[in-house]
Amino acid sequence: MDVSASSSLSPIFTKHNDNSRSPNFSSKNPAFQVKSFITCQPPKFLEVGFTKHARNVSIKPRSHGILRIVVLPEFAPTTRSENLRNKFLRLVKCNYHKNRPGEVVMNCSNKFRQNVSLALVRLVSVLLVSSISVVLTESPSWALTEENLLFLEAWRTIDRAYIDKTFNGQSWFRYRENALRNEPMNTRQETYMAIKKMLATLNDPFTRFLEPEKFKSLRSGTQGALTGVGLSIGYPPGSGGSPAGIVVISAAPGGPANRAGISPGDVILSIDKTTTESLTIYDAAGMLQGPDGSTVELTIQSGPETKVLSLTREKVSMNPVKSRLCEIPGSEKNAPKIGYIKLTSFNQNASGAIKEAIETLRSNHVNAFILDLRDNSGGLFPEGIEIAKIWLDKGVIVYICDSRGVRDIYDTDGSNALAASEPLAVLVNKGTASASEILAGALKDNKRAVVFGEPTYGKGKIQSVFQLSDGSGLAVTVARYETPAHTDIDKVGVIPDHPLPRSFPKDEDAFCGCLKDPGAECYLNQGQLFSR
Repeated sequence: MDVSASSSLSPIFTKHNDNSRSPNFSSKNPAFQVKSFITCQPPKFLEVGFTKHARNVSIKPRSHGILRIVVLPEFAPTTRSENLRNKFLRLVKCNYHKNRPGEVVMNCSNKFRQNVSLALVRLVSVLLVSSISVVLTESPSWALTEENLLFLEAWRTIDRAYIDKTFNGQSWFRYRENALRNEPMNTRQETYMAIKKMLATLNDPFTRFLEPEKFKSLRSGTQGALTGVGLSIGYPPGSGGSPAGIVVISAAPGGPANRAGISPGDVILSIDKTTTESLTIYDAAGMLQGPDGSTVELTIQSGPETKVLSLTREKVSMNPVKSRLCEIPGSEKNAPKIGYIKLTSFNQNASGAIKEAIETLRSNHVNAFILDLRDNSGGLFPEGIEIAKIWLDKGVIVYICDSRGVRDIYDTDGSNALAASEPLAVLVNKGTASASEILAGALKDNKRAVVFGEPTYGKGKIQSVFQLSDGSGLAVTVARYETPAHTDIDKVGVIPDHPLPRSFPKDEDAFCGCLKDPGAECYLNQGQLFSR
């Protein structure tokens, strides 16, 4: 039996699975609410416990008919205690047994009532002393420190935002209590270690802690400039015999890595003589970044060749868009003109730069567009949505899902469309990841574009970045996404409609040559390029 203090104006009875019925007790005291009732024999004795953090008064069944009473110390030992006494007498003064299914027969004992009354009078006296004692010692034995509060801020962020509400099969509240008791948090570095240890229990490489300098660097990278060597990196494929390490997804054109000959698919084996086997991609990215003019030593495996390179970090301009006009041979009036747009990242400049490129190419009377997303490792999710709206006149762009299913839908009504009618081809490869996969999937499933290339990277999770009060931050996996056709691309990728020729170039100048020369090994005619 469970009798709890409550603001409810009427008792609530909940039947247990054994179909036993609860007597319909009524009470004029609104402070009591009967949550559940279990038929049992009269108690042989009372076990009274005081719980400092209790929020109610409860009478719980023990084995062999023993009852346990848990009492809130703050109760005034007057009216409420008397009500407790009366309610208790009404509930436990009788023996309950089933005479027949669905009926309860009560046999009462006056002697038992007297004994229980005496016990409860003593209980009221104890409550009076206990109430005074608790009031005098209300403050906890320890207070939360500034470091504890920072840890709790990180814990609450994960609690509210993380996609997996089982938290990798653990009690998230129990983890908090254990960490506050057991993890050292005397210095800021110890607190950071406690937060990292907490995140490690989620077993999610994309949910990670960012020290203040890393958080600032991440934010500056999405704003269009970064001091480093100009590499986008990822985890190596799970199969295919690739060496352990960090794989290069793309190298920024004109950046230090690109000038040194580092190419997509190369593997970084070590950074400043630190092996990358046990590094996360975020640890590796932090080591690649640094002050302008400083150097970093990389051990690179490119095919069968291993080489050691010393690169000088510099501020890499992240202009995300390059474009050019490809004129295909034909009669002067009807000569096809194709606008080629290469999008390298989704930073804050991306959607504006795409619009500008489209308008420039349109001024040259293009007939069709090619959007090259190869080696685009993603970036800002909202920019991916905005760019999809440029190409679509209507339709779903992406479904956002959590552990319970579809949580949100991003779509467009065509009000932001700028190039929704011209033929469009999209180029992808294994370096196409995250936001660029959302864009490619939306254009493919809405039948707006023909997709060429190879299966994309397959990052179907979405992270949001949260800043903590000391300037540090958390990148948290908040959702997964599905394409408009409800395809979950995580670890699978977007599957293209057609492959590209193996020798198909990645730079825009050579690309135009493949469209012009029918004798070239990489040749694709206009019919092939825009036909399903």
